[in-house]
Amino acid sequence: MSLRFELDPSVTPDLRDGVLALWADVSNAGGAVGFVPPVTAADVRPELVRHLAGMAEGRVRLLVGRDARGDVAATAFLAFNQHRLMRHHLWLYTVMVHPAHQGKGYGRALMASAQEAALGFDGIEALRLTCRGGTGADVFYSACGYKEVGRIPGAIRVAPGDDRDDIHMMLPLL
Repeated sequence: MSLRFELDPSVTPDLRDGVLALWADVSNAGGAVGFVPPVTAADVRPELVRHLAGMAEGRVRLLVGRDARGDVAATAFLAFNQHRLMRHHLWLYTVMVHPAHQGKGYGRALMASAQEAALGFDGIEALRLTCRGGTGADVFYSACGYKEVGRIPGAIRVAPGDDRDDIHMMLPLL
């Protein structure tokens, strides 16, 4: 069974709550999506509000994957680069697949759908993302065709004495 992907869905209360629950569940399962467990939906809500504001301003696009029941099972945000000399690169961030669906190929499907979406945007030549070292995310993204283009050692502090590399990766689209 696969996911059904939608770019720029209407932001309904159901969608908002689904993304919020997904983000908290992924974070609490150890996913590197901006938080360290334990978190609650209330902890995540301000960050989601920032993402939604970016969508309302036209700077951010949302890609949602829904499972067979119609529940939010995967998301990725695509952000247009605001620097005038880098507008040909699109940022991919907050890439999440619900822990109950991991190991089913949904992550690869999400990444392929994000790439397909990016190809539909005028002037976009590459997708860029960052990931937290020590999680294996870089290995996953490499398997999806991304190349490591930079690394900032110890830039992410997940706990006192636990600093992780900030890994920068890119996928050329041309």
